[in-house]
Amino acid sequence: MPDLPTPQDAAEATLFSECWDAVLSYADLCTGASTHARQLASEAFSLGIREARAAEAESSGRNFGRRARTPRLPRIPLLLTAVRQTTAIWEARGQGDRLDPELRLWLNSDKAARFSGPPLHRPLALRGLRDMQEPDAALLWLAEVEALPVASVARRLGLDPEGAAEELHQVRGVFRDRCHRNHLDTPLSEECRSYARLLDAVTRSPAAEVPDDLSWHLARCVECAEAAACLRLAGGGLPAALAGGVIGWGGLAYLERRRRAVEAGLSRGAADDDPNEPDADAAEGRRARIGRVGLIAAAVGVSLLALAVTLAPFGEDDGSGSLEGTAGREPVGQQVPSLDPAPSSTGNGSTASSTTSPQSSESQTEKTDKNAGAGSASEKEPQGDSSSAEEEGADPNPSEPAVCHARYELVNEWPDGFQATVTVKSDYALNNWRVSWTFPDGQKVTQMWDGNFDQDGSRVTATAADYNKSVAAGGSFAVGFLGSWKTGNAEPAEFMLNGRSCTHS
Repeated sequence: MPDLPTPQDAAEATLFSECWDAVLSYADLCTGASTHARQLASEAFSLGIREARAAEAESSGRNFGRRARTPRLPRIPLLLTAVRQTTAIWEARGQGDRLDPELRLWLNSDKAARFSGPPLHRPLALRGLRDMQEPDAALLWLAEVEALPVASVARRLGLDPEGAAEELHQVRGVFRDRCHRNHLDTPLSEECRSYARLLDAVTRSPAAEVPDDLSWHLARCVECAEAAACLRLAGGGLPAALAGGVIGWGGLAYLERRRRAVEAGLSRGAADDDPNEPDADAAEGRRARIGRVGLIAAAVGVSLLALAVTLAPFGEDDGSGSLEGTAGREPVGQQVPSLDPAPSSTGNGSTASSTTSPQSSESQTEKTDKNAGAGSASEKEPQGDSSSAEEEGADPNPSEPAVCHARYELVNEWPDGFQATVTVKSDYALNNWRVSWTFPDGQKVTQMWDGNFDQDGSRVTATAADYNKSVAAGGSFAVGFLGSWKTGNAEPAEFMLNGRSCTHS
C-alpha cells in the first residue's frame, strides 16, 4: 500500500484532511472490504495529488505573466476521478476480485469508455465543471454534491458568508451556460440539433411544460437527457447530474452517502465548521471549564464516600444506619438499563448482599460523581457490540424498554428493485453498532453504503463502516441500500440494535 503524499504546507495539509473522507467514502462503495477500500483510497489519493501538482506546475510555468489557465477539476472531484481511474488499473492488472461486481461490469462497458474517450463525447457535467474557474467549480461541488451548508462552504473557501448564497446562485448559472455551450459543441445528429434550442428554452423556465415530441426524444437519447439534467437547475436534479456525470459509477450512492453524513454530523466539513464554535481558543476554554467541573465533581464524590464509610457501623446486626440497606439501591434519576445477565436471587427473592462488596462501593462512587456533576446525571453510558445480547449469544429481554428508534424510508421503487434508507436513533452512546431487520416479502439487498451487510434468508444485518462506528447519546446513523423484490415490497419489521429491540416508525 503506498504512503499518502506529504503535504507541502499547512494549507495543503488542511486540504488533504478535508478531501480524505470523500475519497475513502467513494472507495468503500467500490470495494467489498474495508481493507481494500483503504488501499484503493490511498493509491487513488496519491495518484490524484501527483496529477494536481503536475498540472499546477505546468500551468504556472507555461502561463507565467498571463491569466490563461489549464482547465482542471477542483480537488475533491479530481480525487474521486482518480478513484475511478485506479479501479480501472486494478481491473487491468488482475485485482478486479477486490472490486464490487457491478462496478466491474460497468468498467468493461461503453459507459465507462465515455469518461476516457474523445473529449467532445465525455459526460456534459464533467466538461461543464472543468470549464469553470476552479473556485467557482469548488463552490458548486461542495454545496451541491457534498451537501455542506452554504455558511460552511463560505468559511472553507474564504468567501463572505452573507453573500455566499447569491454567489452560489450565480455559479449555478455559469455552470448552465458552460453545459449549454458544450452541448452545442458536441457532434450531434440532425434530430438532436433540431431539439437543442427547444431544450434550452424549456429548461430555462421551471414552469414550462415539455412538449410530447421532446419528451419522447429525451427518453431515447442519452446525451440530450444528460443535457436536460444539467440545464434544468430547478427541481433538485443538479446534484444527481453532477455526481453521475463526474464520478460515473456509484455517483447517486455517493451523493446519498454524503448527504446522510452531513445530517448525522459525520462529515468533516460540517463538523469542523460549527458556527456555534467561533474559534479554537473558545473551544479550548470550554473544554478547560468542563475539566474543572469534572475534577470538582470527583472531589465531592470521594468526600461523600469517605464520610459514608466513616459513619457506617460495620459489624452491627440490626442494620440500622449501615450501608447494607443501600448497597442494592440506585440513586433517583435517569438510569442506564443494564445489558448484563440478571443476578441470581436468593431463596426469599432478595438480591441484596449481606455485606458491602468492593464492586458496590465502586458503583456508588460512579453514581455519586454523576449526581455531583453539573447536569451530568443525564449522560448516557457508551454501549457497543461488546455488551450486546446478540454478541453474547443470549436472547434479548423483550420486557426491557427500547433504547433505539428505527425509521424505514422507501426512496425509490421500480418493477423489480428499490432504494431505501434505514435511520436509527440511539438513546445511548455507541462504540460500534449492528442493526438488523426482517423483510416480510423476501426482498434481497444488493448494495449498501454507510455500512456492510449480511443477509440470511429474510433477515438483514448491517454493521458499521470504519468511519461511522461511534454515535453520541441521542444521535443517529443511517444506512442506504439498493434491493430487489419479486412478489411484494412491504416495509420490514423487527428492528434491533446490538441485540435490543427498537421502536419502528
